[in-house]
Amino acid sequence: MSVEVVSPPKYLVAIVGGAVAGSEATRILTDHGVGVAVFEQNARPYGKIEDGLPRWHDKQKPKEYEKINAPLHHPLVHFVPSTKIGRDLSFADLKDWGFNYILLANGAWRDRPLEIEGIDDSIDKGFYYQNPFIHWFNHYTETNFRGLSCEVCEDAMVIGGGLASIDVAKILMIETISQALGKKGIVIDPIEIEHKSCKKVLEENGLTLEKLGVTPCTLYYRRRACDMPVASFKPGASEEEKKKTQQTREHLLNIATEKYLFRFQGNSLPLDKIVENGRLVGLRFIKTEIKDDRVIKLPNTEFTVRSPLTISSIGSVPEPIEGIPMKGEFYTWKNWDLGELDSHHNVFGLGNVVTGKGNIVVSRKHGQKVAEYLIHEKLKITPPLTPDQYKKVLEKIQARQKIVGYDGDFSSWMKKAVPHEP
Repeated sequence: MSVEVVSPPKYLVAIVGGAVAGSEATRILTDHGVGVAVFEQNARPYGKIEDGLPRWHDKQKPKEYEKINAPLHHPLVHFVPSTKIGRDLSFADLKDWGFNYILLANGAWRDRPLEIEGIDDSIDKGFYYQNPFIHWFNHYTETNFRGLSCEVCEDAMVIGGGLASIDVAKILMIETISQALGKKGIVIDPIEIEHKSCKKVLEENGLTLEKLGVTPCTLYYRRRACDMPVASFKPGASEEEKKKTQQTREHLLNIATEKYLFRFQGNSLPLDKIVENGRLVGLRFIKTEIKDDRVIKLPNTEFTVRSPLTISSIGSVPEPIEGIPMKGEFYTWKNWDLGELDSHHNVFGLGNVVTGKGNIVVSRKHGQKVAEYLIHEKLKITPPLTPDQYKKVLEKIQARQKIVGYDGDFSSWMKKAVPHEP
């Protein structure tokens, strides 16, 4: 591939991750004449929209895909697919390529560990984490799917408390009801069950969970229903406004349990595992109470729950990348509001990798905020690239594109690109 540079842009920014926040930043930067190289770890740039948003969002997903695709068609964009920073290209090498700035929009793909010693030994043996489980649900119907094959059982346990944990509970209910209906000769696609609701589908067939012989799953949360982060407090919210938000949280949970028939048990913190014959068969819990927003364990309240399947859905955190400083589970941000990375003057984070919220609107707004800060503040004091500097960076970009088989035509690439395996 020959390198031809005509009127190169003054600035070139690398964006790691092409999904919601990354594509929004790309749109704003290119609108202002800034060149952008988007390094996407998968063949397709859809991130958690594709792999974290359950497939029953069949009308929303195409709309979000198009919002992501549109900025990546821009002539100032160099799309670099199938390139994961820290695996295919080190962060140190990316820094050395010569970009003016690097924006980390790589999201939060690592499940937050369930704090029970040795629990990960039970993965795929009665225990899953949320991310691979939802990935399986989204793709298992595809003929070329070769990822982790997850089992679904009645009377399962979900450990969590956010929207994603409700999605996991819904999947368990939808799948077990679909399977049970199939045994009675009633074939209903799981997505149709979600759209109608489990309750409605059973009513239409003159059934209940008891008549169908399905034991529902249970969502266990260490806090109260009113504490579930399914609705957020407004900035500077008064006590009365916070109380209304808590009521909204309870209402949303009640709607979900009524429509999808799963059970909820709050103030329950998992302590230990129960393993038999190498398989997780239950957990030991302790009851809690909330004081000053802290979770307090109540003495002498331990109890045991046996279950054939447990799924942990307690949140996602960024994956460690060598060279990016971390404090605990998160990258070390010098400025959390603008996602400025500590000890790296030209590296910023956007979206879920900073906010910790798997929310499309929040990620898009944060990507916009950081990109506009670069445009209106940082680039004003940043020396532009010379044409020769730009050419050298472009040569490295195109060399990587050649390795992965990308010829620069985004539309043709997307027609043949397939979902990734986790």
